[in-house]
Amino acid sequence: MDTASRPGLRELKKQRTRDALVRASLELFTTQGYERTTVDEIVEAVDVSQRTFFRYFAGKEDAAFAVQEMAESHFVEAVRGRPPHEAPLEALRQAVMASWDTIGEAIEAVIPLELHMRAFQLIESTPALLAAHLRRQEGLEEELARVIAEREGLDVDTDPRPRVAMAVFGGVMRLTGRLWGAGEDFSVAAMRELTASYLDQVGPALAENWHTDGGNDHTDTE
Repeated sequence: MDTASRPGLRELKKQRTRDALVRASLELFTTQGYERTTVDEIVEAVDVSQRTFFRYFAGKEDAAFAVQEMAESHFVEAVRGRPPHEAPLEALRQAVMASWDTIGEAIEAVIPLELHMRAFQLIESTPALLAAHLRRQEGLEEELARVIAEREGLDVDTDPRPRVAMAVFGGVMRLTGRLWGAGEDFSVAAMRELTASYLDQVGPALAENWHTDGGNDHTDTE
């Protein structure tokens, strides 16, 4: 064997082992529960040692979020690639829609897309994972605020608008994730449709008067 090819083969074997651990972890988490699953059960499913597991992950939490982090990195790159003429919230909206359309192939190289969606539902319904998810989202939102600031030519530490935009966008994404997780349709299409419908309401919610012609008229007197 050509020695120059050996490092590549070693890296491929490492990636396959990591992917197998991710898949086994998520399958066990989603079938028997995150809290009830042990590292011993995960490594037994892959036929590796605990030492091997901890070579790739600090613990169960890291394994639970491995594919989610891949999807988030994909989204960040999608935001970086949006045309500069798009307003920040529009760039974020278009990026998240495009991400749902293109991330499937990358995810399915590791796990079935259906398993990823079940894992996302698990995160929303498991208090320990939801707390970790919210903590991790703070870091993601800060990264994206800096990406938005860079594309707009702003200093994120002196101009509050990038962080305000991310606070609005992040809030909508957390809301749609919670609603999707509480629903009955756990498909990618359902998540995409729900996300789009709520993001489309950001402008009206922030800029328009919510009173309707049928609302109470506080100027009426008898």
